[in-house]
Amino acid sequence: MSMLRTLADRGDERPLLLIYGSKDWDSITFREELDELKKWLNLQVEHLLTDPPPGWPGESGRVTAEVLGRLIPRDRNTRQYYVCGPDPMMDSVEAALTRLGVSLANIESERYNFI
Repeated sequence: MSMLRTLADRGDERPLLLIYGSKDWDSITFREELDELKKWLNLQVEHLLTDPPPGWPGESGRVTAEVLGRLIPRDRNTRQYYVCGPDPMMDSVEAALTRLGVSLANIESERYNFI
């Protein structure tokens, strides 16, 4: 969120895609703020829900290579990818991105070690 806020403050016009995995609609943190940021940024938000409500029109399940293959641009190495979340999810997403041909030089990861 801090990166998106900073980009909005700077008036950044680059296209941005946020792929956001959550348990369900009510557990999405910053949902309203993300909607507000779309007014200031060229931001597309794709929510993936592991427990979607009936009739959910978006993606469901976990962030996999298959899902990423549908959502990220075909010119994959012209973008930077920032991965943040629980370690198992990050490991999975980093591996999926490399399977899709994304260079390690284009992947940035932010890992947290909570004690």
